[in-house]
Amino acid sequence: MIRAIAIVGPTATGKSDLGVAIAERLGGEVVNADAMQLYLGMDIGTAKITPAERRGVPHHLLDVLTVTETASVAAYQRAARAVIEDILARDRVPVLVGGSGLYVQAVVDELEFPGTDPDIRARLESELAAVGSAPLHARLAEQDPVAAESVLPSNGRRIVRALEVIELTGRPFSATMPKPGPARYDMAMIGLDRDPTALDTRVDHRVELMFATGLVDEVRTLEAHGLREGRTAARALGYQQVLAALDTTREASGSAPHQPFDRTGDTVLDRNGNTVIDRTGGPSGPTALDRAGDLSGQAARDRSDDLAFAEAAADTARATRRFVRRQRSWFRRDPRITWLDAARPDLLDAALAQAATVAKT
Repeated sequence: MIRAIAIVGPTATGKSDLGVAIAERLGGEVVNADAMQLYLGMDIGTAKITPAERRGVPHHLLDVLTVTETASVAAYQRAARAVIEDILARDRVPVLVGGSGLYVQAVVDELEFPGTDPDIRARLESELAAVGSAPLHARLAEQDPVAAESVLPSNGRRIVRALEVIELTGRPFSATMPKPGPARYDMAMIGLDRDPTALDTRVDHRVELMFATGLVDEVRTLEAHGLREGRTAARALGYQQVLAALDTTREASGSAPHQPFDRTGDTVLDRNGNTVIDRTGGPSGPTALDRAGDLSGQAARDRSDDLAFAEAAADTARATRRFVRRQRSWFRRDPRITWLDAARPDLLDAALAQAATVAKT
């Protein structure tokens, strides 16, 4: 009997759809293990499964944080385990679905979370801002080579945390990392992957679709709700790139974020190029020649905006392809995961058969 099942692996492999299909077949409920899908309103850029796509299957731990809140693995661990234990208590099957490796590990392994020290953290973060992540990663490699191997040199936040724990506890950060062993809840772990070239193509198509279906507008809306202040949400793939593109377009148009007017000399123009404030004492309305020039200028700004967002889309696709490789590397290290080709036509039956095999051992 399958007690619990996890569907993990790189992004864009089809984990969400398989999770729903398994939950339907087993009488289960899905538990989200994607760090960015915890955020309310971050739907398009995270490829969050829609209510229609859930087909009535209960989904947990979606939309539980605002974009100004910082996602915490420790808080997620507490919440996810409470949800899973509630599902099990109701004789249903929890289906853990996601590609955030540390979040999955926090559920299935005994992962320690040492305390924090505000003074140590502030000092290390100040150093990170001053010199960048590379020197701090080099220090981590000297103090804890095992931890340094598991943390990307560019992941400043994680490096700071590792150095903080070492200084706070006097123990290697790697000593707090999970030890190999049976997965909690006897969870069968299924990994989905695809041919690397085919998956890159799927990623490119997904990103193109995100921008075509409103990612820029989604980011604008979230920006008004504090996205830029969010330590975690603002760095999410796609969102970070769109925020940078918005900065570029506003700088090119001479406007600041949330500034309703463009200011030029002694006049203030609205977005259509009409003078709404004239400090020169002359006529307040633009001439026909002025309007023609404004239209030409607007067309140039529109082209500039299009280029900025096209570059944001290209940057997002490149960053996502790199992220796929990191996810693949992370999950492939776990010998408990049984891997399946997500393109196989009998994927659902194959996943259930593998999970049943694990459940018997």
